[in-house]
Amino acid sequence: MSFLQIHTLTSYPGVLLNRDDAGFAKRLPFGGASRTRVSSQCLKRHWRTHFGEASLQELGLPRSVRSRRTFEDKVAKPLYEQGRPKALTDVVLKEFIETVVGKTSDEEGHELRTNQITVLGEPEVMFVKAECDKLMSRLLDEDSSLGGEVLSKEQQKSVKEALKELFDKEFKANLKGLKLGAGLDAAVFGRMVTSDLLSRGDAAVHVAHAFTVHAEESESEYFAAIDDLVAETGELGSGMIGSTELNSGLYYGYVVVDVPLLVSNLTGAKREEWRDSDRDDAAQIVGNLIRLIATVSPGAKLGSTAPYSYAQFVGLEWGQHQPRTLANAFQSPVRGNSLLESSYQAIGDFLGDMDGMYGKHFERVFAGAGPVSELTPVFGEQQPIDNIVNWAKSKITEA
Repeated sequence: MSFLQIHTLTSYPGVLLNRDDAGFAKRLPFGGASRTRVSSQCLKRHWRTHFGEASLQELGLPRSVRSRRTFEDKVAKPLYEQGRPKALTDVVLKEFIETVVGKTSDEEGHELRTNQITVLGEPEVMFVKAECDKLMSRLLDEDSSLGGEVLSKEQQKSVKEALKELFDKEFKANLKGLKLGAGLDAAVFGRMVTSDLLSRGDAAVHVAHAFTVHAEESESEYFAAIDDLVAETGELGSGMIGSTELNSGLYYGYVVVDVPLLVSNLTGAKREEWRDSDRDDAAQIVGNLIRLIATVSPGAKLGSTAPYSYAQFVGLEWGQHQPRTLANAFQSPVRGNSLLESSYQAIGDFLGDMDGMYGKHFERVFAGAGPVSELTPVFGEQQPIDNIVNWAKSKITEA
């Protein structure tokens, strides 16, 4: 087992990063104080979908599609455009969905949608499309009447029988055996499936909810929207008034990469044989992920708060032992004029105590800004972000 742990401290002033169902900032009670938090789901989505420097989308690896409309938009529509009869395509694909994924939607006109969001890799989508196309070609050669605008119940039955024959052992093995079949997103963040025909993928990257190292700091923001045409007449008043919550905080973030599982998800190799596999893709993904974690912010209320911040601390740990968060360094809410300096001291004290209690089982490096002297006894000398990214990649490729 080999784990890479990623710790961050990132400050955001005057933002509303992640809201609950009532429109307020998400919160978490911890250490006797309420903290503002950002959910792991929110963080992962922004890292997954980011385009630009360090994007996972631009690594050239097959992507995943997360949608209820995958079969409708990515399979059915291209088949229609190729000239396949709509009635036959719909019967074939509906049966295919129910066999591979589960019950289809009850929405009228959208029977090819799934009831829940499904995660399918581009290789799987292309495989399904090719198999459906091949089957329809054979069926139409055998019975051209299947190309009509409506299929009788007897015709639908014969199509379903043909599909049952399709789902043989070889087909199942081909579907499950697709290299990186579930796509990059699933290889990194996992995929839960109930179908025997799709490979389930455990998440290789584990993401904690980020939370403020101090007690929550928030206020209600009153705002008004002025009606420009009304204002030109000299009339007083606004087009609307409202209020929202704003928060400020220094957030601790924690991510763990199960490196053997990541390599296994990417290559299809057994987890315990990860060192004998190609690890270059895994190293590149981890390098990009570290940069994303450090620089990509949750995107709520972009136009009114510009919530863009880079992490002021990125600490990495590499080792074979069970990972452990540094969140407990902040059991007592941080106080003082310099939250960052106090947080560095809290991390230094906590790691010193843990090393004294359990021994030092992890190699560490860090990049940081500000008064980092409290960190150097436990993390070593301060380094640029490029250095620690390259260090992490080398740990994966040279392990």
